[in-house]
Amino acid sequence: MEYIVEKIGMSRTITVPSKPVTLLRVLDAKVCEVNDGKAIVAYNSGKKMNKAIEGQQKKYNLPAEFNRFVTLEVANAEAGDLDVAPLAEASVLKTTFTTKGRGFSGGMKRWNFGGGPASHGHRFGRRTGSIGNAEWPGRVMKGKKMPGQYGNTQNSVKNEIVSYDAENKIIAVLGSVSGANGSLGRVKVAK
Repeated sequence: MEYIVEKIGMSRTITVPSKPVTLLRVLDAKVCEVNDGKAIVAYNSGKKMNKAIEGQQKKYNLPAEFNRFVTLEVANAEAGDLDVAPLAEASVLKTTFTTKGRGFSGGMKRWNFGGGPASHGHRFGRRTGSIGNAEWPGRVMKGKKMPGQYGNTQNSVKNEIVSYDAENKIIAVLGSVSGANGSLGRVKVAK
C-alpha cells in the first residue's frame, strides 16, 4: 500500500534515551479508478491548476482541492476515499522523497574534497585539481568525481514506524528522510 505524505519536520521521542523521529502527514486523497491493485489517486499538492487537471476533475467528479493525480498501489477495491487502515498494522515504511537541490556545486561541497593550502601564495584553493591521465587511457574516466548538479534526486529509505496517530493521520518514523520540511513524497508499507 502506498500513500502520498507531507514531511512536517523532525522531533524526538520522550523516552530515555531519546530517539530522532521524522513526522509525516498522510494527505487526504481520493481513489478515482482501480485496476489490478493499481489506482489513479487524486490529492491536493497546493500547486496551480491547469486545463488538463480541470478535465480530470470533471471526468472523476472531484472537488477543486484535488488538483494532482498519481498512480499508486492501494488497499481499496473500488473508488472513494483512500483506505489508511493498513498503516495501523505496519511496522516498516519505505519512504521516497526528492533530496534538497543545491544547484551546481564544486568538488569540495559535492564530494568532500580537501582542497589546497589556503596560505602562502597558493592559487589552488577550492579547485578540483588535475583530472587527466597519462598516455593511457588518454581521457577522463566515466564517473569521475567532479563539480556539477548536486541534490534534487529521488532517494528511498526504509524507516521503522515509532507511532501512528490515526485521528490526525500523522506517522512518526525513526531517523530522517530526505527533502525539505513541507515537501511531498510517497511512503509504501514494507512490513
